[in-house]
Amino acid sequence: MKILTVAKYIDQPAVLSKLHSKMPTALGAVGAGVWGYETFYKERGDRNLTRRAFKNAVTIASTVGASLMAARGLKIGNKTLMKGLLEYTPTEKVLQNQAKAIDEFLKANVVDDKLTSTLKNSKNKMFSLKDIEIITERMPKNKNTNEFMQKILPKPENINSKEVFGEIKRLSLIGLIPVIGGVTGGILADYMTATNSKKRTANKVKEGIYQYLANIFLCNVGAGAALWGSEKMANAKIIKPLTPVKKLGVILAGITATGIIGGSAIANYLSKKFINPLFAQKKDRKEGLYSERKPEPLDIALHADDIATAGVLSGFKWIEPALPVMYFISGYRAGIGYRNNG
Repeated sequence: MKILTVAKYIDQPAVLSKLHSKMPTALGAVGAGVWGYETFYKERGDRNLTRRAFKNAVTIASTVGASLMAARGLKIGNKTLMKGLLEYTPTEKVLQNQAKAIDEFLKANVVDDKLTSTLKNSKNKMFSLKDIEIITERMPKNKNTNEFMQKILPKPENINSKEVFGEIKRLSLIGLIPVIGGVTGGILADYMTATNSKKRTANKVKEGIYQYLANIFLCNVGAGAALWGSEKMANAKIIKPLTPVKKLGVILAGITATGIIGGSAIANYLSKKFINPLFAQKKDRKEGLYSERKPEPLDIALHADDIATAGVLSGFKWIEPALPVMYFISGYRAGIGYRNNG
């Protein structure tokens, strides 16, 4: 089995639609799992179990709701208040379009019996790996074929540096909205349980800034800057034009340089210089950059969402449905005002 066949299988429109349709369930399951762990198994936190369970529920529900809104949009009745930031076409519609494209192609083109049979049998279902092998090997090479293949088994988009900054804006919003939802839910939970304080609110805002800058936004900016630089070098004949896989490597390098290395430092600096004075927080005696929030293993693990982002920017659409689940963790940590240094 060729790698290209597998790549075509997971990037076909019907599979993408199935993955998107499962995303809300996956997000809800992750939220429920985090609630159970944070409420019953985690040692630190509010010692009152009932209050802890309620606060975690409010924070998680707000973060999950914000993540879903970012992905699917917000609609009340027939009025769309916000358009979803992830493309989603119901599977039924995808298969209808697939069947129409196959009928039109077979009507206008003469192909061998094996290919005809394969296409007819695949009109109302996902293509199997075997189907894709047959279609790829037996399809005639001409303009009509290329147009048809782009409808049923589209190639990964070759996004250039100009287009990538539009994608960065979209992906950064997909990450920002859950963080705002988490902070809002966390503050609301504090007020509802009469446990609010300036310090708690400040911690939530600071962690929101930390999560967004270090784990989301600056990583996206680094990805775009790295891709822009590589394209300039390719245009100057210094390097060869990038394949999607090489593009993925370049983008990951940009993410590492700006987000993982520089993001946490910038976020901590902003928190100390601006957020603490805003909420009348006392100066930290240690005065070190990482005196109240230092990077830790989970922060590095959270950069798995940057690998997903890099995949999306490289043209691999099948990764997109995982983004709301990954960004949920950042939103929840912001909602509890996570601090790890005293």
